[in-house]
Amino acid sequence: MGRNATDIWALARSLVSHRDLILRLAVREFTQRFRGSALGITWAVLTPVLTAIMFTFVFTVVFKARWGSQTGVDAPNFTVILLCGMAVHALFAEVVARAPMLVVGNPSYVTKVVFPLEVLPAVALLSALVNAGIALGVALIGNLLLNGTFHLTALLLPLILLPYLVFLAAAIFVLAAFGVYLRDLSQLTALLVTLSLFLTPIFFPLEAVPLAFQKVIMLNPLTFIVEQTRAVVVFGQGLDLLGLGLYTLLSLAALAGAFWLFQRLRPGFADVL
Repeated sequence: MGRNATDIWALARSLVSHRDLILRLAVREFTQRFRGSALGITWAVLTPVLTAIMFTFVFTVVFKARWGSQTGVDAPNFTVILLCGMAVHALFAEVVARAPMLVVGNPSYVTKVVFPLEVLPAVALLSALVNAGIALGVALIGNLLLNGTFHLTALLLPLILLPYLVFLAAAIFVLAAFGVYLRDLSQLTALLVTLSLFLTPIFFPLEAVPLAFQKVIMLNPLTFIVEQTRAVVVFGQGLDLLGLGLYTLLSLAALAGAFWLFQRLRPGFADVL
């Protein structure tokens, strides 16, 4: 990729020039996931719906959970709220769980000098985004069917998800690079995914967290995205432009650093594998 192959613009140019390859690999990966399954892609819809229904029953019926003063104990609202939060987290969970094995699981690509390894995170992200998109689509339809509401603010979702995808791409580059040298990293990411599910305000509103711990929860990079997704989909609220701008800048900085690290460690991949 040339003398300045570690900068973020080189990454952007490579992704654009290899966009057809990325799309083909992502489509193949997504279709292979459901190949041989009786219900096929239907599972991408059933999984978030059934999971949200189960959690709704547990939290609203068994634990009598409340969702602040905005929605009370209304189960349909709670279900849509859960679907939004779980869709955002599922995207994180899928790519982070896969990232450590992304390069290790494709050794033939490493030995091919002409293959652009930097497209692998984009393929993983695009494949996972399809599942998340389906889950968010279910949340939108669920809000319409259960509550009779479709907020036009939901059209702002791409503006929320774009910086989130940049952040996830940074995480993939770091974990994929270190995963080549640290094979135990997969065990750590599995624990991280579980912890993040309960340290993100998915099953509870942020204001329900004691004030002393709210700042800690806000440091979780998933928190802001979950809150903003619910705001535009469920509550019909506008964007936090200042917060979104800051999140975007930090995500771009993280991606630049992560890609630099990936390219610095890349020459040793073939020797380790």
